[in-house]
Parts: sequence; structure tokens; C-alpha cells
Amino acid sequence: MRLKDKVAIVTGGSQGIGQGIAETFANEGAKVVVADVNEEAGRETVQALQNNEAEAFFQPTDVSDETSVMSLMKTAVEKYGGVDILVNNAAINFRKPVHETSLEEWNKLLGINLTGPFLCSKYALPELQNRGGGSIINIASWHAEKTITRLAAYASAKGGLTALTRQMALDYGADQIRVNAVGPSTVDTPLLQKTFESLDDPDEAFRQTLDFQPMGRIGTTEDIANACLFLASDESTYVSGQTLMVDGGAINKIARPLMFD
Repeated sequence: MRLKDKVAIVTGGSQGIGQGIAETFANEGAKVVVADVNEEAGRETVQALQNNEAEAFFQPTDVSDETSVMSLMKTAVEKYGGVDILVNNAAINFRKPVHETSLEEWNKLLGINLTGPFLCSKYALPELQNRGGGSIINIASWHAEKTITRLAAYASAKGGLTALTRQMALDYGADQIRVNAVGPSTVDTPLLQKTFESLDDPDEAFRQTLDFQPMGRIGTTEDIANACLFLASDESTYVSGQTLMVDGGAINKIARPLMFD
């Protein structure tokens, strides 16, 4: 097992990409802390992991709240003795251009998508230092580099997250702490399905989205989780400060599906 006895915290781990990461890490022997604001879904995810004989527990966490993050780290250390891996996955999104975005909306999104990884890393880093090293993985997005219309706050936050990734890799490399990001594009999650359902023609939106994928398929949570597994494992001990795009090559295209514009 590639993560045997490692302690991994996955924020936003109750569903979608985070849930896939939690499951993959647990299958590879990690003790998994699922952190999320969605208590019902979080406890269901942990129960499923435990039913599969994994060690896991759920910690209610608002990553934008410093006290909540401090409690997460304290509880993880009390429960499992330390922290080896942190996956900053929790995020929200909305589609608006700058002039339609309220300050409240802007602050809320950045609070979760960028301040959240900052706070979780801030309080996880001493624990990783105590272990003699470890891995922080930030779930960024291809929108950090290329984007579509009306994603001002989201693209800004993800761009900031890749910059934070590079900076922490420099600052903590001497501690043998590796910091990397993963950049998904379109991934088949409940959120994506909800997005399709909100459109006038979900079937056409799906067709256009599929046509945009160079590999002819949409990404899966397993695709993202496997990339995170590599970055969390000892197979990547000399990889740090990188953003690994897991997008099937989509970032190399210059257009997006019309249904999303």
C-alpha cells in the first residue's frame, strides 16, 4: 500500500473530487480525516470508508474560519498522532463578471477557495514539520491558466492558489515538505450534473462539453484522485512547486463549449 499508516486530511471530502480522493487514499492504507461543512454527506462518506475497513473520521470544518481549521488540526493530531498529507480541495463557484459580483460574493468565494488553503496549510505545516516532512496538495483548476467567460472570482482564486503552491514549495522545501497543485478541467461530479440540469438544453450542453475533450471523454474523480495519490506518495519525493494538469489535454484548446458562454 502506497500510503500505509499515513494520516491524510481531505477538505471538501464529502462528495465529488474530495470523496474520490478520500476513497483512493483509504484504499492505499491512509488514515483519512474527511473535513467538510456538509455533515450529513461527510458522515456518510466516512461510514462508507469504515465499512470498507478503512480508518477514517469526519470533522465538521469551515475552511474559511480560523477557529474551525485550528480545531480540525488539533482533532486530527489527537486522533491519529500527527498529519502527513493535506489535500486542500474545498471550494465553491459561481459565474459572474466583475461588475456583477458583490463584495460579499467575492469575499465568500476567496475565503473558501484561497484563504481556506492558506489557513489549512498554516496549521498543518507545523504538524508536517514534526513528522519530518509530508505533502500538501492544492486542488486548483485549469481556470488558473486559461478560463471561460464570467468566472472572475473563481479564476482569480485558483490563480492565487497556484501561486501560493509555488511559494510554499520554496519556503518549506528544506523541511522535506512538498507542495503541489492538481489542475482538473471538466470532471463528472454531482456539481457538474447540477450545472447541466440548470441549462435550457442539458443534452446539448453535455454534447458540446464532450466534443471539447481531446480524449473524447470527461474526467472522472478517479483521474484526479490518482494524480493526488502520486503526489502524496513516496513516488514523488522530488516533485514540488508544480501544477499537474489533469485535463485530458483540454488546456491546449482555445475555445470552450458555447453553452457555457
